[in-house]
Amino acid sequence: MTRAYLDWNATAPLRPQARAAMGAAMDVVGNPSSVHSEGRAAKAMMERARRQVAEALGAQAADVVFVSGATEAAALAMAGRNLHVASVEHDAVRAWGQEDLAVGPDGRVRVPEPAAACVQVANSETGILQDLPQGLAVSDWTQGFGKVPLAFDWSGIDMVIVSSHKIGGPKGVGALVMRRGLDVQAQIRGGGQEMGRRHGTENLIGIAGFGAAAEAAARDLADGKWEPVNKLRIFLEKTLEAAGNSTILVRQGVDRLPNTSLFITEGWKGETQVMAMDLAGFAVSAGSACSSGKVKVSGVLRAMGYSEAQSGSALRVSLGPSVTEHQVEAFCDAFLKARMKKLSR
Repeated sequence: MTRAYLDWNATAPLRPQARAAMGAAMDVVGNPSSVHSEGRAAKAMMERARRQVAEALGAQAADVVFVSGATEAAALAMAGRNLHVASVEHDAVRAWGQEDLAVGPDGRVRVPEPAAACVQVANSETGILQDLPQGLAVSDWTQGFGKVPLAFDWSGIDMVIVSSHKIGGPKGVGALVMRRGLDVQAQIRGGGQEMGRRHGTENLIGIAGFGAAAEAAARDLADGKWEPVNKLRIFLEKTLEAAGNSTILVRQGVDRLPNTSLFITEGWKGETQVMAMDLAGFAVSAGSACSSGKVKVSGVLRAMGYSEAQSGSALRVSLGPSVTEHQVEAFCDAFLKARMKKLSR
């Protein structure tokens, strides 16, 4: 059975550019903090990756702090600050914030005090894009990075969270991008690396892959590689709509990521849908890929006003540039057949 990977928001397939950069980094023996030739070679490779990530984000290289991923970046940005957050944020952000920002039925967050708030640019489950206010303290760009145009220098945001594996880089590496003149409370201490903000020997292999992936992702975005993805998403949703009203599309008439569709079939648990599609050869998700693989009622949908039953009956399809029209057609056919079987019982 040929499988189709339709879960790009959970993690994107590793890019060949990232794989090549990681292979080259494996042959570099030096520690980036060492002053000898081998250490300087490692340092040069790391700083090249820092420039690649910065350029892809419209930032300066000195703004980029490498960490183990978006979860650590959120902790580094938010620890001790008690920023206001909404319930549609990722758990890694909600863990550090004061969850009191209102969410409308359109999935948009109301932000009365941007300087004391953290707001995501895009939701991983619904794909809904936020209209980010100027002066925002922190923003999670994990899902938007590489899919929609973003520019840190022009954003007016103090700190931005990004992850490597969402753009086709390796897992286990990410970055916090910080406006110059700001500082954070280091959560990992002891070595002085990353300008004293994240101590410990840097993950050179992961960082090299991250840099290569960021450069490639920026090029894909500039070349319009996500426009056909958006058309496939629209095709998928129109196909489901044409098949009847048993499935509710969560789109709310607002801008969304070009690749993300979330739909609800009430009475059919999300985890059961995921298993049915997996058996049919399709990797999809019931929501955000966290909680060690556990499927739970979507807090994002609950915040938008959907019932508990509806929120537990959602399925997310997230596409990428390598996904084909044939794969989307095959998914729609398999999903609609499984839905008919479920609803006819």
